[in-house]
Amino acid sequence: MKKYNSFFKVLLIAFTALFLTGCVHDDKYDAPNLDGYQCQDLVATLTIAQVKALHGSARYDFPDTSTAIMEGYVSSTDETGNIYKTIYIQDAPVNPTQGFTISVDAVSTYTKFPQGSKIYIKLAGLSLGTYGSLVQLGVRDAKSDAAGLPDGVSRIPEKLLPSRMFRSCTIRENIVPKVLKISEFNSNNNILGALIQVNDVEFTKNSLCANYAPDGFTVDRQIGEGWSTAANNYTGTATVRNSGFASFANQLVPAGNGAFIGVFSKFNSTFQLYINKAADLAAMKNFPRKDGIATNPCILDQTGLTTKTVAETKQLLSGASSQITGDFLLKVKVTANDEAANLTQSIYAEDETGGIRINVNKANLYQDARFRVGKAIYIKLKGLAVSNVNGEIQLGRLSGTIFAPILEASVYNTFFDSNANVSAPVPTERTIPQLTTADVGRWIKIKDVEVIADDLYKSYAPAAITLEDCSGNKIILKTNTSATFAGAETDGGKGDVYAIVTYANGKYQLLVPKQINANFGNARCDGTVPQIFTTIYEDGFDTLLAKWDTKNVLGTQVWSTTTYGNPRPSAYIDGYRQPNLDWLITKNKISLSGYKDAFVSFESDGRYSSNGLVSLELYVTENYTGDATTTNWTKLNAAFDTDIDNFNGFVSSGRVNLKNYVNKDVWFAFKYTSTSGFSTTWELDNFKVKGTK
Repeated sequence: MKKYNSFFKVLLIAFTALFLTGCVHDDKYDAPNLDGYQCQDLVATLTIAQVKALHGSARYDFPDTSTAIMEGYVSSTDETGNIYKTIYIQDAPVNPTQGFTISVDAVSTYTKFPQGSKIYIKLAGLSLGTYGSLVQLGVRDAKSDAAGLPDGVSRIPEKLLPSRMFRSCTIRENIVPKVLKISEFNSNNNILGALIQVNDVEFTKNSLCANYAPDGFTVDRQIGEGWSTAANNYTGTATVRNSGFASFANQLVPAGNGAFIGVFSKFNSTFQLYINKAADLAAMKNFPRKDGIATNPCILDQTGLTTKTVAETKQLLSGASSQITGDFLLKVKVTANDEAANLTQSIYAEDETGGIRINVNKANLYQDARFRVGKAIYIKLKGLAVSNVNGEIQLGRLSGTIFAPILEASVYNTFFDSNANVSAPVPTERTIPQLTTADVGRWIKIKDVEVIADDLYKSYAPAAITLEDCSGNKIILKTNTSATFAGAETDGGKGDVYAIVTYANGKYQLLVPKQINANFGNARCDGTVPQIFTTIYEDGFDTLLAKWDTKNVLGTQVWSTTTYGNPRPSAYIDGYRQPNLDWLITKNKISLSGYKDAFVSFESDGRYSSNGLVSLELYVTENYTGDATTTNWTKLNAAFDTDIDNFNGFVSSGRVNLKNYVNKDVWFAFKYTSTSGFSTTWELDNFKVKGTK
């Protein structure tokens, strides 16, 4: 038996080693086997330039009987996953005069049409249209037609490619990138889609020491050329668009200066560059950089630095704010970031001595690997500042005498990845009475708390929610209106809350980074069990107003949808300061049969005064006649956004009780009214009807 065990252990080790080796992304790939796939040498009848010239102000459709054939050389590769469902071509392997974009509904096209392939495209049944103002080849798009967009095209279906696209059996060239300066981009729109090389450039400070892209996200990084000492900036910059699905996404962008190679593209008025593979940027390793950075800034040199703890860092405060002048280094673990938008331009981090808020003038910090929850980072403190903000000591910088967030351009030489694996931060357990000033900024767990009776089922924002334990001790749970869960209802039971301790107006408060950090699903302190409501009907307006009827009684303005929402889109109406009366009515009846209790809820966001007029109301009926003006409606007592000075975030209506309508069929309607000179603009989202049996 021991012999068999040993054999299987060896086999397991060998398999594991093979698996790990197969998972390494080293940017080196075997050439694809192209034996015979769609291999034809055809005769082109149209050049890339002639094909593009066929596109005017609207889509151009090639007839199904067309014999036109276009040829080109593939300038791109989707082998690393950075280019997705697109094949870029150019008219010559060296010094091209034309480039072009082909939109295909297929991946791993490099296995059939690798970079350098000469390809032929039979154009019969295909279409020329635009996306982001860039002319491309695809197929006619019915959705664009229906929406009245005459220039939209869809991707060429994968099943159509074998009859439309062919690789030359004899020719595969080495694509030599065309050398351009960023300042020459505007005069070279004709080669959009070609492979280009931009010499003597570097990633800007805002991109330094960051990954190409965070997992699952597409982000823009900037490169610059022609550093101007007088202006302390580059004479030209360009956007490099990177996919979080690329095999090299988790690598750091090159920190030096040199040649950049990528596919030349454009979206509307913004030029964009796409990296085929990270190895194409191997030349960007020269120091000093044009902006004066002499050595690789992403490597932390701890020589001469004195380590400080969070507690010691807070003790550097003298007065309201204090500049840090010492060569100090702080090592902390990130405990909260801006992923759910309950924090903006800031993170919380802690060590064994406490936690602290760190303010950074950068959006989407959670997408930066250095600011992931559970990541240990080093912070160089010299030049930063500590400040007392409403009783909470925070870390940032001084702009004159004003405490401000750390500049995005200083992130690269302020925050350093420890290169340790991410590990979940361990919360410190506290009860509400145990909280002290030493806990402010710390990640904690408070067990067995519940929302007070007066706040039950209210949304997390804009009003603060009060929590209490079974002894009656209370604490505020504060949520920003920008949080992704601001309009969500709090649970009605008891449970544990994981939160950051904050301090404002002389009181401790709790901030939950995500809604899942506050789960109150158990029986309350008095033993009552919260009812479980299931969704009967809901609409987030993702299908526009497909589930609603719009009835215009007065005025020319009507209900529509907008690209704003929670998340977008949302229903929308604006009376444009004209007399209006408009209804938005659920198209089909909603059955409450078999339910013993039910409620309706939604979220609203309004702006501009209606001069005292009740501009938006919610109604219900058991008998919709098909005519809003002849239907017998009952008004429901729903809460609408009251802060109409600005669009400050969606506000929950709360649970609007429907107990009088259980076991009945109902329709709901929003009634909008505006007058001459006054009108409130309204956005509605997340309409839901829930019930319990």
